[in-house]
Amino acid sequence: MKQYEAVIQTLERLGGVATLGQLNQEVFKIKDCEWKTKTPFASIRRIVQENENIYKIKPGLWALKSHKKELEQKGIIVETEKNKNSKEVIEFNHSYYQGLLVSIGNLKKLGTFVPNQDKNKMFLHEKLGDMRTIQNLPNYSYDSFVSRSSTIDVIWFNERNMPDSFFEVEHSTDIQNSLMKFYDLQDFYTRMFIVADERRHEEYNKKLGFSSFAKMKNDKRVEFLSYDELERQYRQTIELQNIHTLIL
Repeated sequence: MKQYEAVIQTLERLGGVATLGQLNQEVFKIKDCEWKTKTPFASIRRIVQENENIYKIKPGLWALKSHKKELEQKGIIVETEKNKNSKEVIEFNHSYYQGLLVSIGNLKKLGTFVPNQDKNKMFLHEKLGDMRTIQNLPNYSYDSFVSRSSTIDVIWFNERNMPDSFFEVEHSTDIQNSLMKFYDLQDFYTRMFIVADERRHEEYNKKLGFSSFAKMKNDKRVEFLSYDELERQYRQTIELQNIHTLIL
């Protein structure tokens, strides 16, 4: 079997759509295909970029053209200038990046939580509620703090059920609202991230510059994580895991 055929077959098996990370994880399970190269991940990336049967949905997310209509009916849509503010695109983007964050947390063996209000939202073909490893938010502190964090888009927990990282995905909503949540939770030894398109970085800097958030800014308590950087870290986390598997 040729390498491009293995990639297409893997996409078929994954429902016609997959992240580059998923392809890197799954394509080597096909025993009929040999990857005699020192850079197999680069080869997969080249195939999805060049093969006429595959199209790009967003950075790091690829699909088969034969499944395009079916995927669009499920809300897996290519964002354009015309549809970027539609409810379907906004919901797809939000749950997609939540899914990437949950996936990374799971790969890192951390506990992962998404709010119950989001548990039925989809990351491609999987419910976020089925991906998270923690179904009920741990009582890690006073009720007021636990309640305040209950709507944070993704939380990673360490082995002691203390929050390791808070993530707020800001595709179209006001970044200031998320900064207010982080302000109320800043006394925890927890990393805090605003996840958004790079185009919103300037807006993030402006909002973080408000006097209310001066201490958080000076102490560097909050970080901006772009969608592209999140996708890169997700892909590299999977690639690193695969390399360790090959070595062992």
